[in-house]
Amino acid sequence: MSTRIKIDQVEPAGYKAILGLEKFIESTPLTRTHKDLIKIRASQINGCAFCIDMHTKEARRAGETEQRIYALNAWRDAPFFTEEERAILALTEEVTLISNHVSDETYAKAAEVLTDTYLAQVILSIITINAWNRIGITTLLIPA
Repeated sequence: MSTRIKIDQVEPAGYKAILGLEKFIESTPLTRTHKDLIKIRASQINGCAFCIDMHTKEARRAGETEQRIYALNAWRDAPFFTEEERAILALTEEVTLISNHVSDETYAKAAEVLTDTYLAQVILSIITINAWNRIGITTLLIPA
């Protein structure tokens, strides 16, 4: 298996535009933990091996526990996640699986436990990792 087109080299302006959104997300007050949970969970759902590898390593370096990372795909049944994290994970799943739409219940719960600004930043973070996943999967990026 080898990588296909290198979008950053072939279309650097488009790649830089997505990178700009990533840089914006990194500049927000979103916690490192929330960013990591979003990136890992969306990447699990999408099946992006490159992003799963990258973001689980980053999360561990930032102090995330192995237990929580391993339980992430079963977060609803694991006691290791806060109310905010649960709302963010539910929203991450529904935005990632957007053809099923985002339910009023999921959105309302997120809006209840997050400020409007934080919620907007969460949504932008979810959208951004989904864009990266689609690049990684389409171009066959493989973990080192």
